[in-house]
Amino acid sequence: MTWFDSTALFFISLIANIFSAFAGGGAGLIQLPALIFLGLAFNIALATHKVASVFLGIGATIRNLKEKRLDSKFSLFILGTGLPGVILGANIILGVDNRSAEIALGILTIGLGLYSYFQPSLGQSSSQIHRNTHGYIIGGTVIFFIGILNGSLTSGTGLFVTIWLVRWFGLDYKTAVSYTLILVGLFWNGSGAITLSLLGEIAWPWLPPLIFGSLLGGYIGAHLAIKKGNKWIKIIYETITISVGVSLLLN
Repeated sequence: MTWFDSTALFFISLIANIFSAFAGGGAGLIQLPALIFLGLAFNIALATHKVASVFLGIGATIRNLKEKRLDSKFSLFILGTGLPGVILGANIILGVDNRSAEIALGILTIGLGLYSYFQPSLGQSSSQIHRNTHGYIIGGTVIFFIGILNGSLTSGTGLFVTIWLVRWFGLDYKTAVSYTLILVGLFWNGSGAITLSLLGEIAWPWLPPLIFGSLLGGYIGAHLAIKKGNKWIKIIYETITISVGVSLLLN
């Protein structure tokens, strides 16, 4: 890569991860196509993007841990139900053509944004719902399948986790985004990155600008989400979900 390419990649990563950390997902909307445009094959670009996304989680975690809003038992529940799906999905993606899945995911992602838009009060306040055995079974099953999508597809699965935590478990957007950034950004993406690096190939020379942009963007985006609150997070979430969905359809 030239110095110009590295600088461009840093700013692309920075912008993508600021918006992703603000909305609770969607960095791949900008970052992954940039890697492909600059010359990486899809599988290499995906693995490289996954590694960089871990540093989005690190940057967001540094900022969010100051707030101390996460419940440790609920966090372990999300990790325990989601991580097996992530590893399974990462094993699947290297051997299949995922175009049909991307189209289906794009339509569903647009649906998430529209659903949030037409529910003005969604995620504006917090209430504990579905915290019984039946609720955890359904909630965990959905999180497992979101984990498969996270491991196997390119962009937007963090947005699914955010809306599911809001809709099913009653979290407000600010708290849901915190869970998504730390658990999905750091642990889910970390597991996916390790699996893809063992099974595929990573463009290691491309990582420094991506890592720096992801780390800084994750911190800035998490800070903005905390300061701006649920109303602005909801607006950005809806914008990002519809944009990610359209991007997947037009890919």
